[in-house]
Amino acid sequence: MSTPARNVLGEPLALCCSAPVTGFYRDGYCRTDDRDPGVHAICAVVTDAFLAFSAERGNDLSTPRPEFDFPGVRAGDRWCLCAARWAEALAAGAAPRVALTATHEAALEIVDMADLKAHAIDLS
Repeated sequence: MSTPARNVLGEPLALCCSAPVTGFYRDGYCRTDDRDPGVHAICAVVTDAFLAFSAERGNDLSTPRPEFDFPGVRAGDRWCLCAARWAEALAAGAAPRVALTATHEAALEIVDMADLKAHAIDLS
């Protein structure tokens, strides 16, 4: 990427998580571009309710997949979520909290800032 990634607050994108390493590019950031069809832009603190919701939709994030060096995600972990999946979870009442400083601005093409702010862990 030639330009620095920005978050939904218009600031430089902060690290989401490095343990487990998250992001479409597996660099800990919720960076996204046209190579990322899922728009993995929302840095969420996942919950058991969200993990169950995601598994019901066919994306089991909890089961370790050693062949892909994937340890599995546990409640309390931060993880870069697809913006559309977060929006689905919001509609179903299962949306996890989000870190706005680590959520890529591209998320705003899919979800409303008011919804993100209502689930923010980093607003005072």
